[in-house]
Amino acid sequence: MNSINWLGLMSGLAGGLGLFLYGMKMMSEGLQKVAGNGLRGFLEKLTMNRVVGTMAGAIVTAIIQSSSATTVMVVGFVNAGLMDLMQALSVVLGANVGTTITAQLISFKVGALAYPAIGLGVVLRMFTHEKKIHYYGEVLIGFGLLFTGLDVMKDSFVPLKHNEAFRHAFVYFSTNPLMAVFAGAILTMVVQSSSATIGITIALASTGLIDFYAACALVLGENIGTTITANLAAIGTSPTARRAAFGHFLINVLGVAYMLFFLKLFIAGVDWFTPGDPNFINAEGIRPDIDRHIANLHTGFNILNVIVFLPILHLLAKLCEKIIPGKDSIEHKLLFLDDRLIETPSFGVSQAIKEVKRMSGVSIDMLKLSKECFFERDRKKINAIFQHEKTVDLLERDITKFLVKLNQQPISEQTSQDINSMLNVLHDLEKIGDYAENIAKYTEKIIDGNVVFSEPAMTEIGELFDVAIRFAEEIIKAYNKGGMPKKVNTDDEDLIDSLRKQLRMKHIDRLHDGSCTVENGILYIDILNNLEKTGDQVFNIAQIVMGEIK
Repeated sequence: MNSINWLGLMSGLAGGLGLFLYGMKMMSEGLQKVAGNGLRGFLEKLTMNRVVGTMAGAIVTAIIQSSSATTVMVVGFVNAGLMDLMQALSVVLGANVGTTITAQLISFKVGALAYPAIGLGVVLRMFTHEKKIHYYGEVLIGFGLLFTGLDVMKDSFVPLKHNEAFRHAFVYFSTNPLMAVFAGAILTMVVQSSSATIGITIALASTGLIDFYAACALVLGENIGTTITANLAAIGTSPTARRAAFGHFLINVLGVAYMLFFLKLFIAGVDWFTPGDPNFINAEGIRPDIDRHIANLHTGFNILNVIVFLPILHLLAKLCEKIIPGKDSIEHKLLFLDDRLIETPSFGVSQAIKEVKRMSGVSIDMLKLSKECFFERDRKKINAIFQHEKTVDLLERDITKFLVKLNQQPISEQTSQDINSMLNVLHDLEKIGDYAENIAKYTEKIIDGNVVFSEPAMTEIGELFDVAIRFAEEIIKAYNKGGMPKKVNTDDEDLIDSLRKQLRMKHIDRLHDGSCTVENGILYIDILNNLEKTGDQVFNIAQIVMGEIK
């Protein structure tokens, strides 16, 4: 038995796997930044059609190069009530196909491009000023590191070819495919990346440590192991979100189960379709053709799963509902956000925009209710404002927490600007709610004290209410439409300031002629001041819309 330098071997494996995983991460993040809002918009067009959902899952995963990220994102969408179970399962089916692009990329002999890609990527990243060019640089660096790590792992496995104990251990996988499936699943659960374990499998096979049959069984197990990420992400979520994660596991387990019965036949089909002999060993002891065979088996297996399970997706959904019972709670503080969306910043921003839009609607409702309760002396509407204020405070807190976490992710400059704008708008919307609440409190004092204002005072303050509400509705509507910066009409802000001054002078005149008491006047002025401050907060949002505040 030949002596093996175990320290060198383990160092090589650890370093090679580290390079592979980091390269994969950098390439995935760079691709997400390049795709940006376009990827977000694509998913927005997702429909209830299971075929469209499958295609979308495949395309999104191929772009972001991570089925785990896609499935975790799907769990987040389901938990936020944005996808139903059928739609989620169709996306998961597509994600399984999309993730095979990585193996296909590895299988083509493009490793020679690794060092030039890293060199060019560093130039684009360090010596250019355009952000978009930086992202392309990150993609190239990640691409190069991925293949460099794969080569290091291949070189590290070579000494094991001459070790009889390891040769016998790997031969065991060829005669016991069930154990190979189990080993592949466990390895993927530990590494948390099916792309990495596919890379390890290709490295083992190409260096001659395992044959094509054993490699195929390992690949099947890796398809099961990759489902652990989504199931871990689903802990503590709604029953439907847990069903979506379990559905991913169920689809892959059932797929592997039927495939084990037909594995030799399927392998023969892949061998017929793919050029070269997977078991041919050249003079260097390398199997040059096995990479393509493993990649095609991986892709073929997942495409076959789509063909098998897509027509019966509704039955799988019902099975998931039986296994994981329970009803979703509708009492969510956030309707569109879930921390699992942080893994995909562009989608997280898209959903945060919806949540801010929802919050803006509540703030506008509070402003309108403040006018109604003032004129109608309606305690029910006062209490409604107090309830809305709790909602606005919770929304500001939770959306802000989400955006702060999102801002710590690798994001594009545009995404960072969007987040900063939302953080500013959240504060302004919360303050608008505060001023409406203040008016409700003053109205409560007016009702308790049976305070009566003169008819001219009521008419004047009604005019100020109308201008403040109109200004808020127009500016917030412009913000929610997006497409900033753009010109908006801010004349109402000056009108609010002018009206407040005029009404204050008229109030002083009424004090002088005795038609208004000091106590009444204090409440009157307080309401004027809060409406004027409301206009200031709306003007802040207008400046964001016009691009004057970023």
